[in-house]
Amino acid sequence: HKKSWKVCIRSAHMELRTFSQNPSATALSQHLRNNYRSANYKVAYEAGFCGFNHYREFIREGINCIVVHPADVPTTDKEKQRKSDTVDCRKLGKTLSEGSLVGIFVPGIEQQDDRGIIRFYQQMIKDQTRSKNRIKGLIHLQGITIAGDDTHCSNNFIRCLKERPLTPSAKLNLDLLLQAYAQVRGMVLSATRQVRVMSRQERYQKKLGLGSTIPGIGEITALLFTTEIGDIVRFKSFDELCDYVGVVPNVKGSGDRESVHGLTHRGHHQLREKLIEASWRAVRLDPALTLAFNVYCKRMNKNKAIIKIARKMLNRIRFVMKNQTPYVTAVIK
Repeated sequence: HKKSWKVCIRSAHMELRTFSQNPSATALSQHLRNNYRSANYKVAYEAGFCGFNHYREFIREGINCIVVHPADVPTTDKEKQRKSDTVDCRKLGKTLSEGSLVGIFVPGIEQQDDRGIIRFYQQMIKDQTRSKNRIKGLIHLQGITIAGDDTHCSNNFIRCLKERPLTPSAKLNLDLLLQAYAQVRGMVLSATRQVRVMSRQERYQKKLGLGSTIPGIGEITALLFTTEIGDIVRFKSFDELCDYVGVVPNVKGSGDRESVHGLTHRGHHQLREKLIEASWRAVRLDPALTLAFNVYCKRMNKNKAIIKIARKMLNRIRFVMKNQTPYVTAVIK
C-alpha cells in the first residue's frame, strides 16, 4: 500500500516473521541483510498502483524479485472469506517458497515511459469522444437541428450552435460543455504531437515501417503494439500472444458439457480494442481477409467472424515483428 507494507519472511520450510514496515525496498533490503546475512533472498509483490519502481529498487540492491498478477496467486475459499493484508502476504510467501509463483513481464524504463505517452493519447481520444457525446446529448434534449450535422464538431458547427437562441440555463450548460470540449481537444492535439515525435525516433522507424505494411495497421496502431508488446520473442507461441491480448474464448466446461461465454475478461484491453478496429479496416483492404470474412459470415454473425479475422491479423503482426520482414499481401485470382 501507499503508506505501509505487510511483509512475511519465510525460510524454505517455515514462516519466520510477519510485520509491517514503511513502503521502502531499501529498508526491507537492509532488514534482510541485518537479520539473515547468509541467506539467498527472493522477493515477490503483487502488481498494483506503484508499478515496477520497487522491483527495480530490489534489483539494484542485488535481490531477486518478481511482480505477480494478483489473480495468479493460488488461493482457497477460506482465504477469500477472511481476506486481509496479513493473509495475502503469508499466501505470497508460502507460494513463493514452493516455487509456484510466476512473475509478469517487467518492461524497461524507456518502454514503460513510451507506453505512458501512447496510453495518455488513447485516454484523451476517449475523453474527446465523451465531450462530443455530451454536446450532442444537449442538442437533442433542446430539440436543436443544424443542417449538415457535423459528427466531428468542427469550428463551423460550434459557431452555428452558439448562435442558436437558448434559455439562460441551457446557454450556460452549453458554454460549459464547449469549454470542456475545447480543453480536451487541445490535449488531444498536444498528445498527438508527442506521439508523432516519438514515432520519428530512430528506434521505432523500422518497426513502424514494417508494421504499416500490414493492411489495416496504421502508424498509431503499430506504435501501440510495439510499445506494449516490446520483444515478441518473450511469447513462446502464438497461443500465448493471443492470451496476452485477450482474443481467446471464456470457456467453462465440466464433464461432457462445455459452454463459451464470449471473449475472456482477462487480456490487454487496449491492444484487443485496436486489433479489432484494425480488423474491420483490413477486411475492406485485404482480398484474402475479405474472402475469409465472407466465409465465416455464412456460419456465424459478423461480430464473431471479426474475432477470427483479428486472430489472423495478430498472427501477421507476430510474423512481421518476429522476422523483421514486411508483410506481402496475397493476390487472389
